[in-house]
Amino acid sequence: MIDRVAYYANSLSPWIAARDRSDKFLIRHDPRDLSRIWVLDPQRNIYIEVPYRTLSNPAVTIWEHRAAIRQLRVSGRTKVDEAAIFKTVEQMRAIVDNAATRSRAARRSKARRTHFADKPPQLALPKVAKDETGTNELARPFDDIEEW
Repeated sequence: MIDRVAYYANSLSPWIAARDRSDKFLIRHDPRDLSRIWVLDPQRNIYIEVPYRTLSNPAVTIWEHRAAIRQLRVSGRTKVDEAAIFKTVEQMRAIVDNAATRSRAARRSKARRTHFADKPPQLALPKVAKDETGTNELARPFDDIEEW
């Protein structure tokens, strides 16, 4: 268990059996994805990938993990376990997704209404020119047309 999250792979079984006789292991992780760690095999000098023990847990960043633990501490939880961490991460993600959707919808709604700000509430109809006969013409023909 590392940072309250359990990891396991079958390739670790020999090391688990000999844990009282072995030295410490070098373990690395990617801060952008805590869903797996890499353990250095001291005999073969290669890294072995070890995923979450509970594969249904979502991949989280180290920042989300720390924020979830901080949120659990603020809410008064003295004992923080793996299930609580991942439940809190999912809740925080839902809050962020909901806020992003709402703000996106608000921006779209505002953009749809911006063209109303410049215009008066009621537009006046354009005045139509009348010709000599008194009939309304929307467009008068040109007097002099150049032919090519």
